[in-house]
Amino acid sequence: MTDTGVLVESIIENSPYRGSVTRLLDNTLRKTIELYVTPLTISELLYAASKVYEAAVVKDCNAEALNFLEWLLARAKITEVTPEISFKAGEIRKMLKIALPDCYMIATAIKLQAKALFLKPEKEMLMKLEDLKKLPIIFLTETEIS
Repeated sequence: MTDTGVLVESIIENSPYRGSVTRLLDNTLRKTIELYVTPLTISELLYAASKVYEAAVVKDCNAEALNFLEWLLARAKITEVTPEISFKAGEIRKMLKIALPDCYMIATAIKLQAKALFLKPEKEMLMKLEDLKKLPIIFLTETEIS
């Protein structure tokens, strides 16, 4: 499971984490890992990618964002939002009070027995790091992907 912030790093040319994310995405093509994204992540990513391309003064930033999503979906699987995942995401939201898309990602990771990969602890996560460490979460800033 990967978060929007991680995937955006792959399109920011001077990102310090671009190499790690590129290796992650390359490993999906080699079938050494499976990468999952939630439908909420796809929605966020379409918006975020178009903003990155707009800031980079790409001529048709919306088309480029859609091309990026198509490219990504050749490497990642979109997960299903089930009632079980929805209930678990709500429970996580009540417990941690973090962004709902992040709760869905964590709930989906639990269901798939996978890890939720975030770029770094987000502002609202900082007060809940001890609770987050009990969940299947990895932060890219604290991990080297080979």
